[in-house]
Amino acid sequence: MTLPAPLDRAEAVVFDAYGTLLDIHSAVQRHAAAIGPEAQTLSGTWRQKQLEYSWVLSLCGRYAPFWTLTERALDVALALHPGVDRGLRADLLEAYRSLDAYPEVPATLDALRRAGLRTAILSNGDGAMLDAALRAAGLESRLDAVLSVDPAGTFKTSPRAYDLAPERLGVARERIVFVSSNRWDIAGAAAYGFAPVWVNRTDQPDEYPGLAPVRVIRALDGLLA
Repeated sequence: MTLPAPLDRAEAVVFDAYGTLLDIHSAVQRHAAAIGPEAQTLSGTWRQKQLEYSWVLSLCGRYAPFWTLTERALDVALALHPGVDRGLRADLLEAYRSLDAYPEVPATLDALRRAGLRTAILSNGDGAMLDAALRAAGLESRLDAVLSVDPAGTFKTSPRAYDLAPERLGVARERIVFVSSNRWDIAGAAAYGFAPVWVNRTDQPDEYPGLAPVRVIRALDGLLA
């Protein structure tokens, strides 16, 4: 199989998990009927607050497990959307533990491994979150390594978080293709020295022109095209 750039120069492909392999909005979508017309905005607020907590803590030199931030972010999102029944909190958190994988993900991971590339996750998610999510999505056997930032004690985009991938995989950073749907994560990966590929599923504008991806694709299977 002839691989397109940048895969042709890579030894490993490392993926972000939440939003890249796993659909972060699928938790709210499962309960959209009970939530009502605020479902989409609730999901967006939940995600934004989750990320905001990770960035603020990292800048403060502090750390908490990503699941803790996920719970706190949902509480704030519910407070900001008082029309949503707070009794759904437990159901939403349970749904977040078993997010849906995007439909093209399993076949793409299989194809990369058949081509001789190692596959891994590097995620802000803590180990228990990732284990549950990957098991529910049927992805655990398709990955050579699942790396949480937990041992680094900080979140992406800290270089200490990205250090985990070359250290654990034994692969030089220049030989790692890093794939994320989060443009801020792509910026961090570019600054670190990975070959970053941005999965821009919803035609978002490019916010970080000085820290560009090497490729932009619409879905994960675009890696192979």
